[in-house]
Amino acid sequence: MYFHLSEEQRDFLEKVRGLVLTHVAPHAARWDEEEAFPAEAVRALAKEGLLGITAPLALGGLGLDPVSYAAGIEEVARHDGSMALILASHNTLACGHILLAGNEEQRRRFLPRMASGEILGAWALSEPESGSDASALKTRAEKVEGGWLLNGSKMFVTQGTVAGLYIIMARTTPGEKQHGISAFIVEAGTPGLKVAPPLKKMGCRGSDTAALALKDLFVPADNLLGEVDHGFIDALRLLEKGRVGIGAMAVGLARGCLEEARDYARKRNQFGRPIASFQAIQWKLADMATEIDAARLLVHRAAMMQAEGRASARESAMAKLYASEVAMRAANNALQIHGGYGYLRTFPVERYLRDAKICEIGEGTSEVQRMIIARELLKDRGEASDFS
Repeated sequence: MYFHLSEEQRDFLEKVRGLVLTHVAPHAARWDEEEAFPAEAVRALAKEGLLGITAPLALGGLGLDPVSYAAGIEEVARHDGSMALILASHNTLACGHILLAGNEEQRRRFLPRMASGEILGAWALSEPESGSDASALKTRAEKVEGGWLLNGSKMFVTQGTVAGLYIIMARTTPGEKQHGISAFIVEAGTPGLKVAPPLKKMGCRGSDTAALALKDLFVPADNLLGEVDHGFIDALRLLEKGRVGIGAMAVGLARGCLEEARDYARKRNQFGRPIASFQAIQWKLADMATEIDAARLLVHRAAMMQAEGRASARESAMAKLYASEVAMRAANNALQIHGGYGYLRTFPVERYLRDAKICEIGEGTSEVQRMIIARELLKDRGEASDFS
């Protein structure tokens, strides 16, 4: 068991920290206030490889491991949940799906452009009437000469209005649920693809989220991603990886809450002394720090298992579940420590509270994570806890 980062991983983390302090932290509050997509900062991070963290070097990526990725996402989220969400969805879901299921031609055609930031990726699974029950999607793909015709709608698509490429799940075999869905690569501007204006959200307001409408959208046969009827099975494997990214994002937001609350408590005086000297405040900080460390270890354990090529359904769900709930508790405690000032937009903790909530919802709600953990436990004939 290893509880430290390698020299290479630490170097990457220092690089990310410098980029975030330069391009993200000074502007995060404004992006949130204006609900503005941080296009210029995304381009700056793309130049340094952050849009292809785990993509192979030969395809324009950094070729780094899942632990490096998790540590990097945490560092970004420490200052801005929106940017962390942009990077997580692009790297894990969009790039990740092509890496997982794409053929050689698709990888070489799209991944270098995605890793360089020339195009952003969006991943479209959820629909207005299918969220947690994602395999109940109604978007249809009909086989026609030379390709497929897609009809339907998608909801909660991250990068929805700014993407250059969409990965869209659609039903190819009626009557089947998980085993009747395929994935398709759709480039922006394709006739039949209509993108709605960005959705107005509670948090992560710098991250673009939109709905899509598909009407007789023709997809060439070459843009089928993976095998017919296997798209949802691939999606489940991707979400297992994606939960590490969302867990890391939650840890970063929680860490931001702790650091902001600690610094404020040192400076804020009440009853003639800093509030950090009061045991009630100290205990809140101690609980936050302990839970954050535990959450990070769960995230890094799942990331390490993925780096080793091991199945991590239970561990990824545990990491995402625990880290997201830790982030919400940390945000609530940080706001309480700030008192009335925490309720003002002048301080970042109210933004962290709003941003953290999506971690309990996106890529599988907390309830879904508990279902996954219980399912894995009940089918496991070995020990309830496995550290091998």
